[in-house]
Amino acid sequence: MKKQVLLPVLTASMIIAGCATQTNNDMAKATKSTNKLLTESTNRHGIESFEDLTTNDYRQATLEGIRQHKAEIDAIANNKKTPTFENTIAPFDQSGKLLERAEMTFGPLDDSNSTDSTRALSKELSPILSAHSDDIYMNQQLFERVKKVYDEMSEADLTHEQQKVVEKIYKRFERNGANLSDEDKEKLRKLNLEISALQIEFSQNLLHETNNTYVVANSIEELKGLPQANIERAALMATENGQPGKWMFNMQRASCNPVLQYCSNRELRHKIYDAYYNRGNQDNEYNSKDICAKLVALRLERAKLMGFESCAAQILDTRMAKTPEAVYNLLDQIWTPAVKKANEELADIREEMKKDGLSCEPEGWDYMYYSDRARKAKYNFDESEVSEYLEINNVLQGIFYVANKLYGVTFKEVTEDVPSYEPTAKAWEVYDKDQTLLAIFYSDYYPRDGKRAGAWCTSFRSQRYEGEKRIEPIVVNVCSMTPPSSETPALQSIDNVETMFHEFGHALHSFMRDVHYNSVGGVERDFVELPSQINEHWAFEPEVLAIYAKHYKTGKIIPDALVKKIEESGKYGQGFATVEYLAASYSDMDLHVLKEVPADLDVMAFEQKKLAERGIPRQIMPRYRITNFSHTMGGGYTAGYYSYIWAEVLDADGFEAFKETGDIFNQEVAERFRKYILTPGGIDDGMTMYKNFRGSEPKIDALLRNRGLK
Repeated sequence: MKKQVLLPVLTASMIIAGCATQTNNDMAKATKSTNKLLTESTNRHGIESFEDLTTNDYRQATLEGIRQHKAEIDAIANNKKTPTFENTIAPFDQSGKLLERAEMTFGPLDDSNSTDSTRALSKELSPILSAHSDDIYMNQQLFERVKKVYDEMSEADLTHEQQKVVEKIYKRFERNGANLSDEDKEKLRKLNLEISALQIEFSQNLLHETNNTYVVANSIEELKGLPQANIERAALMATENGQPGKWMFNMQRASCNPVLQYCSNRELRHKIYDAYYNRGNQDNEYNSKDICAKLVALRLERAKLMGFESCAAQILDTRMAKTPEAVYNLLDQIWTPAVKKANEELADIREEMKKDGLSCEPEGWDYMYYSDRARKAKYNFDESEVSEYLEINNVLQGIFYVANKLYGVTFKEVTEDVPSYEPTAKAWEVYDKDQTLLAIFYSDYYPRDGKRAGAWCTSFRSQRYEGEKRIEPIVVNVCSMTPPSSETPALQSIDNVETMFHEFGHALHSFMRDVHYNSVGGVERDFVELPSQINEHWAFEPEVLAIYAKHYKTGKIIPDALVKKIEESGKYGQGFATVEYLAASYSDMDLHVLKEVPADLDVMAFEQKKLAERGIPRQIMPRYRITNFSHTMGGGYTAGYYSYIWAEVLDADGFEAFKETGDIFNQEVAERFRKYILTPGGIDDGMTMYKNFRGSEPKIDALLRNRGLK
């Protein structure tokens, strides 16, 4: 790697000044009186006026938020009084409210309603926000005040929550370079800017590759086996893209997965498969191979600057896992039985292919199609028949039913006086069991241009306190589920239903969090999936299916015989599912445990080589390949994709606590889960919270049983 040339320290003020001409011209169009982000919202529940906000409003509010935040930070740093929790830690924790408001409004919308102008603004603001963060955490005067409170914490009269706030803020300063020399701080600033810019570029490339990569079918004969609703949506997509009379599929899962699962046309499956897995790895302007290699190298350089031998070592130091060795130990325990199970499934696929006169080895584009056929043959089970009972609005009512049975919460749809950022998104008031308002919830379930791939839970406002008053959070579930067609409502797959329950588990965590300080609002990345994944366990319980699984034509409840088939076939295909997930987790870790990064690193060749060494069946790709792996390359789950399986150990063991009572809605267990898992935020570390709930550390046995690997 070439020696880095040090540049002058970049501060937020310098970067803002550097783009001042264009910014000032744009901001002239948005005045304080018209920018509703700069005045208190008068809407119901203080929800923002999404429809009235422009890109310039977001820019102006962000820059004004930075200005105000800087003034607040300067006031804390320059305070001449002896540092205390009250005059240093608490005001620091509560500072930057306007900036937080601007970011929490703009960020979720840029993810779900992205446009050319929002993408341009995201790129513009990225270095400004990075520099502003560095200005704060490299402020030596401020750090000395924080450190004094931290060093004398045991002598102060602080609550447990306040002690955790002090600890988290102090460690945040440490991890953001407060103890570095001036020269190394300058290096860190440059690295942060580069990494932030590359992650934005990666994410925007992937958005384009997902929503604007198409496979075209020219005749209806090519679509044999594909459900009629999917055929209609493909025809509509072709018409919307100027190709009437044809059928088009983009790389949103709702569009391409049904082809891989149901279409008998092997050539079309092959085209879809290649297009999906090679997003970001095409010879075009959206190729992200070099971006990914640069990110790996820069992240390692940053970790070494901070005193760690690898990026993974740095990141995991604050997670439940603590070390890369602990992560690999878990993955390795599951890998061998998963590969064994996947190879058993491959034998079934070969038998199904023989029925079609194919003597060749299965390929990746054969897996879903023939696995679905093998499951039908083994269990007389047709998932498309189940989907007729999984209409999306009914599924949501099932999700609400589970939340009510467990925690007593109720939901009221709000259609008036509540601003909406998207016509298909619905708003709900969430009431606690004592009928106090707990949260506002938006459900945003359908794919569209401008929405990134995947499913996630986000917030327009986090839970907080203003004095003694609890301010309810505004939480959003964003997914790209199967939309309705002209003939059928939005009928979902089993996987989609599990995803809806999963994301709502995150929402429940956000609803019920009850902390007094922003700094303890979050939990470790490898703990955060526990509330979401445990909520999946109720999705296909017979008692819950009886509530929401109603046939879209007749309204009849799903028959017991079909429920039994779901149960019997539920573990089939888990070899493939587990291997593709673990493969992605290994790829993420393998890149980020590197202690040296070759100058000519080819991330795709690296991924392929490492997985081949582990004996992955060649028909199975990682769930995400490196150039379309937003969890790790877009940031957020860097050296952290393992978190889902780590948390699955917790959720599988945790659900056993309900099953052991003979009642999946046992109120005593549910109350413990709410008290010790959902409510405390990050006041305690994850394992402490889990043991408070369960009484002991989790065991891996339930996970292996649930996946049919034991």
